[in-house]
Amino acid sequence: MEALVKFVQDEFVARKELPDFSAGDTITVYYEIKEGNKTRTQFFRGVVIQRRGSGTSETFTIRKMSGSIGVERIFPVNLPALQKIEINKRGKVRRARIYYFRGLTGKKARIKERRR
Repeated sequence: MEALVKFVQDEFVARKELPDFSAGDTITVYYEIKEGNKTRTQFFRGVVIQRRGSGTSETFTIRKMSGSIGVERIFPVNLPALQKIEINKRGKVRRARIYYFRGLTGKKARIKERRR
C-alpha cells in the first residue's frame, strides 16, 4: 500500500524547480494569499531551521524575528501557492536541523556566511 501511495505521488503531483538550500541559509519565500476573490503576493524572509521529509511530502521551516518575537513558518515544497524562493545568504552551520537557533539572541544569533 505504501509503495502505491508513493507511486501515485511521484507520477501525478507536479514537482517545482526550487534552488538548492539547506539549514542555515537565509531565504525569501514568495507565496500567494487569497482574500475573498483577490490574490496578492506576500514574502517571508528568514533563516532555514530544517528541511524534513522527502519527495512530495517534503517541508522546510523558516524562522524570522518580528520585533523581539520569533516567528516560524512551515512551508511544503509542493505548495501550489508557492511562487518562488530566493537565496539571500548561504549559512555555514554544522547541523541539518538547527533547533538551538531558537534560544539564541543578539550577536549570538548570527550565522557565518559560507563562501563559494
